[in-house]
Amino acid sequence: MEDLELLRQEMRVCWDIDDRDRIRGGGEDLAVAVTPDGTMAAAVAETVPDEVAEPLLKRVADGPPPPHGRPPALAPGARVSGGPCYLVSPPVRAGVHVDVLRSDRPADAALVRALRPANWEPEEWADLVGGGQGAPWAMVVSAGQVVSICHTPHRTAAGAEAGTWTAPGFRGRGYAAATTAVWADLLAADCPRLFYSTTAENRSSQRVAERLGLRHIGWIWRFEGL
Repeated sequence: MEDLELLRQEMRVCWDIDDRDRIRGGGEDLAVAVTPDGTMAAAVAETVPDEVAEPLLKRVADGPPPPHGRPPALAPGARVSGGPCYLVSPPVRAGVHVDVLRSDRPADAALVRALRPANWEPEEWADLVGGGQGAPWAMVVSAGQVVSICHTPHRTAAGAEAGTWTAPGFRGRGYAAATTAVWADLLAADCPRLFYSTTAENRSSQRVAERLGLRHIGWIWRFEGL
């Protein structure tokens, strides 16, 4: 599948986008996907007036490609975030020898239930571990604490996106790659497309994608404050 179509699918995994390329239900004002060859696609929040949204969509469709790896200059003064996006094609292997706990094993879920990291709210953690929002997941436990997680912050019938976190003292050991590989295995049978994305500044996360041999499909940039 072409990179632009994959990026469109990823955007629809992350946002509720209608047939007019308008983002429903809040979120960023503008999302722009850019392929490695500079082809672009965009979606604009439904709260943005038509007289602003339609010219923006036209500029993306007709405009020149931005500098490689940089967001397009579409909205001076807007806050821009985002970065590279990757397609995950299971099976992927991390090459790391570590025990990874899985959400499809009741004993693993029971083990991590009381090991909530401080950056998770109690209700969110209980929901995640119980197989609700954010599942499936994969985790690494060390010294009685959860030190690395890959979970599912976004999932639709079209696909799912990975969300990763590793405790600061345990980074650089390959744990994020190991949990992402297991996460991909958990979803491989019933999820048509798996995506992994990060920010332009997060080189550690980009190295995870490189370590797993993920296919780089482009960038998604988020604009707020049009």
